[in-house]
Amino acid sequence: MKLTLVIKKGKNSFLVGQLKELPEVFTQGENIQELRKNILDALEMYLEDLRERYSPKGEMLSEEEIVIA
Repeated sequence: MKLTLVIKKGKNSFLVGQLKELPEVFTQGENIQELRKNILDALEMYLEDLRERYSPKGEMLSEEEIVIA
């Protein structure tokens, strides 16, 4: 899966990043490297929140990995 990181100039020389496909996921960083790390952390937290909020209740029968092309 590929996502688009939109980078804008923020206040106090910070960079602000937001995922184009998931605008709820955004963060900031002092430089590009920090911004990239922070956006991955923000995405991980966002997905974990979705899993907790919307995971089906009941006994798990199986779990398998899928690849999105």
